Amino acid sequence: MPYHEFECSKCIPERKKHAVIKGPGEDLTSALPLGYLNTIPGSISERGCAYCGAKHVIGTPMKDVIHLSHGPIGCTYDTWQTKRYISDNDNFQIKNTFATDMKEKHVIFGAEKLLKQTIIEAFKAFPKIKRMSIYQTCASALIGDDINAIAEEVMEEMPEVDIFVCNSPGFGGPSQSGGHHKINIAWINQKVGTIEPEIISPYVINYVGEYNIQGDQHVMMDFFNRMGIQVLSTFTGNGSYDSLRGMHRAHLNVLECARSAEYICNELKKRYGIPRLDIDAFGFGTLAEALRKIGMFFGIEDRAQAIIDEETARWKPELDWYKERLRGKKVCLWPGGSKLWHWAHVIHDEFGVDVVSVYTKFGHQGDMEKGISRCEEGALAIDDPNELEGLEAMDMLKPDIIFTGKRPGEVAKKVRVPYLNAHAYHNGPWKGWEGWVRFARDIYNGIYSPIHQLALLDISKDDIPTDKGFMTQRMLSDKDLSEEITSSTVLRQYTGKYDCLSELSKKTYPGFDPVLADAA
Repeated sequence: MPYHEFECSKCIPERKKHAVIKGPGEDLTSALPLGYLNTIPGSISERGCAYCGAKHVIGTPMKDVIHLSHGPIGCTYDTWQTKRYISDNDNFQIKNTFATDMKEKHVIFGAEKLLKQTIIEAFKAFPKIKRMSIYQTCASALIGDDINAIAEEVMEEMPEVDIFVCNSPGFGGPSQSGGHHKINIAWINQKVGTIEPEIISPYVINYVGEYNIQGDQHVMMDFFNRMGIQVLSTFTGNGSYDSLRGMHRAHLNVLECARSAEYICNELKKRYGIPRLDIDAFGFGTLAEALRKIGMFFGIEDRAQAIIDEETARWKPELDWYKERLRGKKVCLWPGGSKLWHWAHVIHDEFGVDVVSVYTKFGHQGDMEKGISRCEEGALAIDDPNELEGLEAMDMLKPDIIFTGKRPGEVAKKVRVPYLNAHAYHNGPWKGWEGWVRFARDIYNGIYSPIHQLALLDISKDDIPTDKGFMTQRMLSDKDLSEEITSSTVLRQYTGKYDCLSELSKKTYPGFDPVLADAA
């Protein structure tokens, strides 16, 4: 087993089994780090807590809901602006943050009265919003506040409102992944089946594990609408509270992020017999395969293929333009969980980059298995890394760019490594054929930024060159390319608009095939 021991972590010998280097010909039995365990004392983790996994990842993207944290005000961090889960109701859920703001006196004497008062005040402040999700935190869990009882009391007094309670305190799991599980099960136990949806198509799906980062869900909805598929609910990006109560009437669960939402798919299969179909929607080839699989399930492969042919013809010349200029660049793929295996192979195949490292902060063994199997030999795989290990890895690997979150990304910038935000994107959406080209463009911009070249100089010791004039990205990226590529009349840079979502909101689609709701 090629374990990798970081110099900075030699004082924590247990960390050695949490990093491996994928060797030639090795299978997953000999190239798999330990994962999804409690963070080792002394190692400062970059993980989030179970409350974070429940509220910030899965709950908050619901668009027409007051998302209330029952705990200290600090627990509401990571809401407005830091999570770009946009919605088509003027982004209500990311513009407004709600908390009971528990103090020391509430920890001593209880905070149930405070909770009820806050719930009523929130509904009065936003009278058009009639739905609420309440998230338990460590503080309210430790003192034993009965959130469910308070919610029932309010719903009796205000029958027009509906409240969902998620008991997922921060200590409810080794990482935010524990919170994913808790909110999945809580939602199906409390809310699924409590409303009957209108069925308007013979092809009805739940789109699960999609959080509409910068409009990803809008892009996928366009494809589904063009295929004549009714999306009953999206769990949870741009999803409405009441549509998610009707998940039990779908014909198929289309699952995107298995790490965060497979639990509810599995329960929908057990309780309602709804089959589960896993897809990858990032990349030309993987997205085409995803639409074909959905089309095959409903017997409408021709509709899927028509979209694939049209989108590929439109965007492939632009993807190839970037691939020629990104080929051989070294990438550290350091997202939170599932993107390491959604992206590891496809960015190599379609962008030409070499993945030199993968890591996961909260993923399970299955995530690491898939990620390692899809990346190249020699890649460094790390579970639950800390900041010092990340710095040491960058110094050893010398990546051209990393894909990660804001915290490690800002650290990378300090050591002159550009990064792209793998959690909330830089200039998304990145799903769809056009979105994948936007991703390639963002990588290109990050690596070949003329300003970034200045960051590579150490002004304390390096001579400042005076013989260089004005530099452009093309001067940096094209210097070693052949004349055939640089003068190609087929390949081209991204030609989409800065705002690629506005046109989608104006589109109209042919009516769905008529079907009786009770026959669907």
